[in-house]
Amino acid sequence: MNNGQGGGVGGIGRWMMILSWVLLLGLMAFLFNGILEKQRNPNQAPLTLRDDRGAQVVLKRNRAGHYVASGRINGHPVLFLLDTGATDVAISDELARRLDLPRGRQSLSQTANGTVISWQTRLSEVGLGEITLTDVSASVLPTMTGSEVLLGMSFLKQLEWTQRGDQLMLRKL
Repeated sequence: MNNGQGGGVGGIGRWMMILSWVLLLGLMAFLFNGILEKQRNPNQAPLTLRDDRGAQVVLKRNRAGHYVASGRINGHPVLFLLDTGATDVAISDELARRLDLPRGRQSLSQTANGTVISWQTRLSEVGLGEITLTDVSASVLPTMTGSEVLLGMSFLKQLEWTQRGDQLMLRKL
């Protein structure tokens, strides 16, 4: 007999139904988030091809038309946004602190939002797929927000790049 207080068979069934819906919605949110992340960063594990000239990393353009890829700075995982308009690799102040990067000479940097103060630093190692470069120049930008690192020309100028359709092929010079 159900006394209307959720303790009877009908009450258990209702709580089981609510729990089922909560679990289903949680699973759908988890899967949907994974799909969105794959669209934002289709290069979570960049493809590497090998030939007689060595390793070539192949990146796919994301839905917004950018090349975003998972990589490493000094062994720590980061998210790169390739930016041929950036002179150096550009890192937020927050990430520089987490990576314990030393701040060098203060300088002025031209950004899309105008001139900002930045600090020069050196990255011991920058990796994108199987391409790893050492002693790469970088700028720490205190006004930079977000979790992405702008992978600028201090890294990219040391690579040969070929773009075909929505793919970018990168190889060490």
